[in-house]
Amino acid sequence: MYVVTNRHVDESTTGVAQFGGRPNAKGNNELRLAEVNKHGPGWSVEFVDDQLSQVEVDNLIREFHLPIESDAPQYGSLKAACEIFRRIRDNKSDLLLFVHGYNNEMRDVLEAAHQLQQRFGVEVLAFSWPALGGGIEGTLNYKADKRTARASAGALERAIKIMHERFDLITRGDRDRLREKAKKEHPDNPEAREARYAQLVEKQCPFTINAMYHSMGNYLLKHMLKSTANEGNPLLFDNVVLCQADTNHLDHEDWVDTIRFRKRLFITINEDDRALNASRLKLGSDQLARLGHYAKDLTSRHAHYINLTNAAHVKDSHSPFAEPAEKNDKLATFFRQAFSGEAAERKLRYFPEGNWYGPR
Repeated sequence: MYVVTNRHVDESTTGVAQFGGRPNAKGNNELRLAEVNKHGPGWSVEFVDDQLSQVEVDNLIREFHLPIESDAPQYGSLKAACEIFRRIRDNKSDLLLFVHGYNNEMRDVLEAAHQLQQRFGVEVLAFSWPALGGGIEGTLNYKADKRTARASAGALERAIKIMHERFDLITRGDRDRLREKAKKEHPDNPEAREARYAQLVEKQCPFTINAMYHSMGNYLLKHMLKSTANEGNPLLFDNVVLCQADTNHLDHEDWVDTIRFRKRLFITINEDDRALNASRLKLGSDQLARLGHYAKDLTSRHAHYINLTNAAHVKDSHSPFAEPAEKNDKLATFFRQAFSGEAAERKLRYFPEGNWYGPR
């Protein structure tokens, strides 16, 4: 599993301890990429080299038909993207970008990402911003994480921009090759040629790319979308899940409806969510109703709202994709389909009076 982060990194130590709770010393937008593997209760961590060797570049060009010059400088993110592509292609799985929330140490992030992989059969790419984790308690910690989330919006934007560029490069070589193949098979029939091209692409790339923003990760996303450059909002994801969003419900449609996606945008709600209830109380009257905590005025034109309040085993959970999904088959099916680019709302009941779907 790969993780990209703007956390401070201390390579003088080992394992998860290398990831700090502060932003990168070179700036909030500085990114590091690492491959992590779980070994019992612990983790091995290997940081990806910045620049690839000529041999590595040549091998990747041959394997993935990359439309690049072999002597041009290439970086570790390309190697990681190719490895992820290889895994999801060979394992016939899908890719999920996971952006965590408030008060998560790196070990918490990796454990959650690992459980997502194991439970839903997806390949997870985790983006981790420097939440305080085990630092100051209560309101001060919460306010500090909100400031850090705002400051990390540029890092998330860079990560998604690079992700889009690398996957576009990998698939571009195949797309050009397959388009030429379809043209040779149907030189005089444009309709048949396009149909054959679509068939070849589906066979070559039978996977989807999806994203889940959890808790305060949605606050980070919101500020990224409000940035002037906004290069982190390409048409990359099939499904986007805003899970238990710790951001204002008020006027949420203003930024939610700018999110680009190919298939579905889901927003989960649990009115009994203990973490969102606590976060609202931390700042008193200054803290408005949270998006993942409020089942009224659901007015986005693009989102499918999924109301999990009173669903079996959800109770006051802030992470319905975790233990509640282990116990509730309908909930597990919803998340599995949402993380696989499917129309996950179709197996749920729609409640038109509230404009939400619910597993019952």
